[in-house]
Amino acid sequence: MTYKDPKKLSLLTLRLNLELYYLVSLKLPTPKDIKHLRKIADLTQKELAKKAGVSQSLIARIENGTVDPRLSTLKRIIDAVVTVFEKRSAKDVMHSPVITIDVMEPVYKVVRLMRKHGISQIPVTKKGKIVGSIQESTLIDKIIFTSRKKNIVYEPVQNIMEDRFMIVNPSSNFEGVLVILSRGYPAVLVMDKDKLVGIITKIDVLSSTIH
Repeated sequence: MTYKDPKKLSLLTLRLNLELYYLVSLKLPTPKDIKHLRKIADLTQKELAKKAGVSQSLIARIENGTVDPRLSTLKRIIDAVVTVFEKRSAKDVMHSPVITIDVMEPVYKVVRLMRKHGISQIPVTKKGKIVGSIQESTLIDKIIFTSRKKNIVYEPVQNIMEDRFMIVNPSSNFEGVLVILSRGYPAVLVMDKDKLVGIITKIDVLSSTIH
């Protein structure tokens, strides 16, 4: 299944979620909130000020808690942060190259690959095409908590693999990827036409926000 970007709709949803949060909770963003949002967007105070149409000194004073900004100013700051995500794409946060395994390889090789590369999920291929996936949690369930654990490690991966991960293209927007991961998917594959060029996991998203 290929995921189609919600683009303007999803960006509007993100903006509304931020604004509704503060309305429902009956509180304004704290100085800490503002600084956190700026960091997530990977913006300097000067860059955020320019995008929001305010001075850098005002952003600094807001983050330091020495001034109480108007509601309209806070809205402009939130809008500025949200629009940054429109410019970030899957290729900006993906991890590459992607470690894969063939359907006919024995399960124990999956364990070795995960341990060697420090990963918890691997796409499964058949004749070079993505046909499924295998996760650390599945291995734990199949190997440790089943009576067949001594034999299953020698069985082909196809016997225990799951559905393949969702797919986006390199230019898919960052916020669209967040939507997929927030729905419980452990990873997102990035494909350029028929070529697998990257994978995005939740840790990749976290890493990108603290870059």
